[in-house]
Amino acid sequence: MSLAIVFSRGRSGIDAPLVTVEVHVANGLPALNIVGLPETAVKESKDRVRGAILNSRFEFPAQRITVNLAPADLPKEGGRFDLAIALGILAASGQIPNIGLEQYECVGELSLGGELRAIIGVLPIAIQARNQHRKLILPNDNLAEAALINDIEIIPAGHLLDVCAHLTGQKLIPSEFQLPASSASHIDIDFADVHGQYHVKRAFEIAAAGAHNLLMLGPPGTGKSMLASRLPTILPPLTERQAQETAAIASISDQGLDVANWLKPPYRSPHHTASAAALVGGGSNPRPGEISLAHNGTLFLDELPEFDRKVLEVLREPLETGHITISRAARQVDFPARFQLIAAMNPCPCGYLGDASGRCHCTSEQVIRYRAKVSGPLLDRIDMHLDVPRVSHDILRKGSPDGEESSAQIRARVVAARNIAIARSGKANAELTAKEVKHICKLTEPGHQLLQQAMDKFGLSNRAYHRILKLARTIADLAQAEHISINHLSEAISYRKLDRRS
Repeated sequence: MSLAIVFSRGRSGIDAPLVTVEVHVANGLPALNIVGLPETAVKESKDRVRGAILNSRFEFPAQRITVNLAPADLPKEGGRFDLAIALGILAASGQIPNIGLEQYECVGELSLGGELRAIIGVLPIAIQARNQHRKLILPNDNLAEAALINDIEIIPAGHLLDVCAHLTGQKLIPSEFQLPASSASHIDIDFADVHGQYHVKRAFEIAAAGAHNLLMLGPPGTGKSMLASRLPTILPPLTERQAQETAAIASISDQGLDVANWLKPPYRSPHHTASAAALVGGGSNPRPGEISLAHNGTLFLDELPEFDRKVLEVLREPLETGHITISRAARQVDFPARFQLIAAMNPCPCGYLGDASGRCHCTSEQVIRYRAKVSGPLLDRIDMHLDVPRVSHDILRKGSPDGEESSAQIRARVVAARNIAIARSGKANAELTAKEVKHICKLTEPGHQLLQQAMDKFGLSNRAYHRILKLARTIADLAQAEHISINHLSEAISYRKLDRRS
């Protein structure tokens, strides 16, 4: 036959749409044309494919070859289609059998010598190939990432000749393989390293249990960054579905996927000079930003007022919706971005307002101007506002007389509380909708009166009202309480410090 069809996968956000590679070999002047909206890297694949075929001792047809990448309106990028194009040319010219190709999906970049090179974004490809019940042929270097997906037959290859030998039945590539042992690095950080700061550690426990956003306010050197870096040590592990979502985002990013730690919630800490595109994603071919790379994990923003105000404002929508839509003239891409925001800031420009050292000489106007760099609507979306004072020298030197709790001890309580929330509503308390809050976060009549007084006194918004109820529900879950009591509600209200104009 002069026509061959090979299945491959493209990239659109974190999706991997099917791309049908149609190869037609016909009489005429020798030429190789690729159609179907190919970008530069795809157009250049004709030279890589020609070199790989010839150096693998196959014959490159001296005829007119047309390669169609369907659907035609989907932009194609990268070298991921090299293997599929090469197999299509060999099948269309009768050098390998055409029958049976429909059982496979093929991805991989070819070197001029025929070796298969790794590509980015293999995890979404493996998920889609499994859903279509097809076998996946890919480079050896992508094997560990694709093997994270269950119930899929993976055929890893190192060379074009290996793939052809498998398809012709001369030497089958085993689909059962031994992955290399994990070499995850051990990070020696623990909440036991933090001396004192008992109310701060309590707040972090609540934030971890309910996936609540948290803002720390305190002078330099009080341990804000130290505390934030230890939050991942008390978070519950990701479910398989969450891990696959998060891993798919990392897979298509420039940083790649850390296979050894794929079940751990991600932790991202961009510098305050980060641009809006770096934070939310962008580019002519949109890539995920920090908020998407932190999906199902933590985004820590240190020195919050030092971020450009326009950069911070783009966080408002994803904090509410859990996703970000990036629109370009030719395409629109949607990335998930359900992250837990942990932020830190100084109380004033010099950083020492309210500190016992008395070193602050900022005027009230300077303090107001400094805090105004973070807008009210953004602060309103942060559930917990927390003072982080300086620790006394004695506590810093000796620690607590009873010893400091370890991350493992705190994490046990966090997991228990999160399991209660999952069993009740299928999600963390911070993700409850307004309708769910009405049924799940019911208050007694004294509780309603207390919350009404707080709203009137501090001028709280309706959004803050719902966030206080969610926070109180998490505090009750940590106490293994079925109903929200006055004590739970009072503690939740106490975490709305910046709503008091202090």
